[in-house]
Amino acid sequence: MSKATWRLVPFMCLCYLVAYLDRVNVSFAALEMRTDLKFSEAVYGFGSGIFFIGYFLFEVPSNVLLERVGARIWIARIMIVWGIISAGMLLVKSIWQFYLLRFLLGAGEAGFFPGMILYLTYWFPTAYRSRTVAFFMAAAAMAGVVGSPLSGFLLDHHPVWMKGWQWLFLIEAVPAVSLGIAVLLTLPNGPKNVRWLDGTELAWLTARLDSERAAREEKHSMSLWQALSHPRVLMLSLLYFLIVIGGYGLDLFLPDVLKVAFPAVSKTTLGLIAGIPPLVTVFVMILWGRRSDAQRERRWHVALPAWWAAAGLTIATFDIPPMVSVIALSLAVSGRWSSIPPFWGLPTAFLSGTAAAGGIAMINSIGNLGGFAGPYIMGWLKDFTHSYATGLRVLAGAFVVGGILSICLKIRETDART
Repeated sequence: MSKATWRLVPFMCLCYLVAYLDRVNVSFAALEMRTDLKFSEAVYGFGSGIFFIGYFLFEVPSNVLLERVGARIWIARIMIVWGIISAGMLLVKSIWQFYLLRFLLGAGEAGFFPGMILYLTYWFPTAYRSRTVAFFMAAAAMAGVVGSPLSGFLLDHHPVWMKGWQWLFLIEAVPAVSLGIAVLLTLPNGPKNVRWLDGTELAWLTARLDSERAAREEKHSMSLWQALSHPRVLMLSLLYFLIVIGGYGLDLFLPDVLKVAFPAVSKTTLGLIAGIPPLVTVFVMILWGRRSDAQRERRWHVALPAWWAAAGLTIATFDIPPMVSVIALSLAVSGRWSSIPPFWGLPTAFLSGTAAAGGIAMINSIGNLGGFAGPYIMGWLKDFTHSYATGLRVLAGAFVVGGILSICLKIRETDART
């Protein structure tokens, strides 16, 4: 397990960091882009969120194809395509071009995250899974740690022949294409395709994974179509939808919310400040994922961080000192991310094979429609109320309801230990 972790997960983290950076860098680009292109807050919110419509439409087919053609080729294809589309964002000149390219970016990236979650099930038995997913997903938080200062710097330092936001999209697209080529050359499809496991290690891992898969199929054997319509899968989709409403509504407006608290700072300084909440989050979510595995418990480990995220968002809506706003937003961001690794321990407890590929993709695709709803709600309410406070409170409400739904799920802890 140590070999698999250190050989695979850091590289997967780097790929996911770049994926998340290209998904949300529009939040920093918007600091200039909205003014240059005369976009309203509602237009920005809709365009940011329409990414998830493309993501939704192509998610399940993409993950099923990954199961059939192998992770190496399919994940490489996803990364190269989304990198090219992300670079194309620098050509945006109208609202409809903005909407189209964000939609295509979502379609291009569809399948990457659930594909990585599925890929982890090829290597890590259930007892190791939540901590490994937490380690992997820490990359999304690291995207804020690295990407926020980088994006702020690129906006302030760009060639005279290109706008700052155009330069940002161009530079931050290059790693996706480069890493896509690296995936094609280096990522193994599974344990049987590597030389760094000796015969004993490979036999142990294969036997452990096969035993767990057989136990799941004995208890919960189902076809792809049965998985897609299973009540548990639908409930998990709704739960993830609520968490994602709060998550992306916050992520895609975090620079704007911080700009209200720090109106006089440069974009470079704002980027450094915006890196504080995700930096705190990296440590919190890894420790929380390890705690979930140690206690072999998922539902409360989803609910509690969702509720502390709601508390952080609510505190941030009051008239408080700027640094208290940073603390409140750190609470919100850490809760938003810490709820997700234990969440993915729930569907992988009773889904396997093609049912797992389709079920995980469906949960992720339906859930990520919240990534359309959250930013649109924030943008529309900002135009309507001229403040971010109401929108943040709506996001907090989504987290509260999501936490309640988590503890009401009828997934037995014995399933999560299978």
